[in-house]
Amino acid sequence: MNLLVIGTGYVGSTTAMVFAELGWKVTGLDVDAHKINQLGQGILHFYEPGLEELIRKHIQSGQMKFTTDKDKAIQENDIIFICVGTPSLPDGSADLRFVKEVAEEIGQKMNGYKLVVTKSTVPVGTQELIASWIKAAQEQQYPFDAASNPEFLREGKAVEDALNPDRIIIGTPSERAANQLKALYHSFICPVVVTSPRTAEFIKYASNAFLATKISYINELARLCDKLNVNVKEVASGIGLDPRIGPSFLQAGIGYGGSCFPKDVSALILTAKHNNIELSVLEKVMQVNQTQHSYLTDKARERLGSFSDKKIAILGLAFKPDTDDIREAPSLRIIESLLDERAQLTLYDPVAVLPNDVKYASVAVCMEVEEALQDADAVFLCTEWPTIRSIDWSKMKQVMARGNVFDGRNLLNAQHMKALGYYYQSIGSND
Repeated sequence: MNLLVIGTGYVGSTTAMVFAELGWKVTGLDVDAHKINQLGQGILHFYEPGLEELIRKHIQSGQMKFTTDKDKAIQENDIIFICVGTPSLPDGSADLRFVKEVAEEIGQKMNGYKLVVTKSTVPVGTQELIASWIKAAQEQQYPFDAASNPEFLREGKAVEDALNPDRIIIGTPSERAANQLKALYHSFICPVVVTSPRTAEFIKYASNAFLATKISYINELARLCDKLNVNVKEVASGIGLDPRIGPSFLQAGIGYGGSCFPKDVSALILTAKHNNIELSVLEKVMQVNQTQHSYLTDKARERLGSFSDKKIAILGLAFKPDTDDIREAPSLRIIESLLDERAQLTLYDPVAVLPNDVKYASVAVCMEVEEALQDADAVFLCTEWPTIRSIDWSKMKQVMARGNVFDGRNLLNAQHMKALGYYYQSIGSND
């Protein structure tokens, strides 16, 4: 079977790689000619460990190619995956305009039966909308099926997750479509759940919302741990040993970010409101996350008195390690907060960069950790990069003007840092 993947961002590029790795012929389609040209040369336009090498491998083998030719791509492939973005609108709902555009183009250009599969994260009921958009756009009434097949990829671990899935969710009422999708994934050994499209779409949102809930839960507990002189790391370790809970997503810090959790939690809450249901737990999850960064900046303000004219280093920009994604990154909230109080900032991240349209007059971007820490009054640790975790803090004590460390990811050992002479403040684990 020949497959078309529309959208070559994080989800689309990974999806194309997976199917090429499974032995299928894959075409990646995008409207961005520069991006397609780069991908055609095996150059990935974002950072994801291991993905670029596999894409280059399959381009060279002929299993994968990239194009901007919509007509030819749609007509030559019978199975089409929609992997375009669904960003948040101002009210928190998912913006489906790119999904709608793709569905209409498929309807206009199709020349026979097509199986149209949505990988993009979309609200419950979107598969029905896609089917209606395709049908309305058809100039000739060709048969088609529309299915939901959500992805469950962690940024920074996408290759591992894509090649070793813990489950495959297929949402379709069509036996033909279900059999085709099961055939695509036949090499994988994991549970395959065939359900309704609405259920498949809901599973994706519910999964991300639950993981976000675990993060906000442990972050809120961390605040209480600080008051009770209890180490939140040990609490998380202890409760994580319960197999009903598990250790994942129980690392206290300055909150979650990225392209999934913030927008998916928001979209699910809005979907509930539109159906006269209150998801009060998720509303609290979102509230805790939106305020978690200020919990640390408040502690820093207590120590420093004022941020005005203080030189403060920010180590880590990406919302998590092994990615260059800064969307909704807690570091950005901290940067904005410090700048509002007229701090002078230095910034270091080994991979992530500020977007071209974001210019801060009081932020100096540094290429090395030591450069960022030079003469700093304080440092905020915002991403748990290995390079940040392994800093020689005994050496940096001579580099910084004042030894104030505010650890937003609980990376370091409090006793060790205090023994070196630092004022050290983390989140829920300062003993």
